[in-house]
Order: sequence, then structure tokens, then C-alpha cells
Amino acid sequence: MNQKLKSLEPKLHSFLEEFKNFAFKGNVIDLAVGVVIGTAFGKVVSSLVDHVIMPTISLILPGDVGFTAWSFGIAGKQIHYGLFLAELLNFVLVSLAVFVFIVKFFGWLSRVRGEKEAAKAPSLSKDQELLTEIRDLLKQQRASGIKDQG
Repeated sequence: MNQKLKSLEPKLHSFLEEFKNFAFKGNVIDLAVGVVIGTAFGKVVSSLVDHVIMPTISLILPGDVGFTAWSFGIAGKQIHYGLFLAELLNFVLVSLAVFVFIVKFFGWLSRVRGEKEAAKAPSLSKDQELLTEIRDLLKQQRASGIKDQG
């Protein structure tokens, strides 16, 4: 039995090492920070929708009832569509914010970085240009099926 434990020891050590590399690298920590910030952001947007936007809409629409009481009845059951509309608006605002920050802002940021890196790239010397042309010609020959006759 002791021999079996000794044979499992390297596998266990390897597993623990792999887990440590996974759990304590930047990716997992970045993900955790993103979840915490995303949760806090979701609460801010919920508060904005519940306490500012929907009450403002309630002022515009006729009636003295707030959006939380907007409902209609079917067969004695109340369907609270006001709460649903508030959650739907909440979703749209969070989605819009994520789109603006992730897609637009980070896309713009990566384009700016790419332009800077392209500007930093040194120009090729004459030798390098000739070697690049030779490489491209060889690729074309290989692609077209032309064999070297030498």
C-alpha cells in the first residue's frame, strides 16, 4: 500500500503545481476583479434605473402609481410589467456600457497601440528587401506547382 502512495506522489505534486499556476496567475485574479467590479457596476445601474429613470418615466406617464405598481390582472393574477420593464432597461443599460467600454474603447485603444507599433517598426535594408522578394517568389512557385529545374 505504501508503494501505491509513493507512485501517486509525483502525480499529486504535478496536479498541485498545475493548480497553483492556474489559480495564482494574473488571469484568475483579473477575472475575479472583473466580476467584483461588474457586480458593483450592475448595482449602480440598477439604482439608476430604479431610482432615477423609472420614476422619471412615471412622472411623464399619466397616473399617480409608480412603476413598481404597474400591472394588469388576468384570471385574478397580477402581472407586474413595470418591474419587468425596469429590469429590461437595466439590462439594456449594462449591455450598452459593456459594449462602449469593451468593444469601442478597447478596440480604439488597440488600434492606437497598433499604429504606434507600426510606426516603430524599422524599415528594411536593401539586403532584407531582396531576401523578402526571393522568399515571396519561392512561395509563389511552390503554390503554382512550378518545380525547380536545377
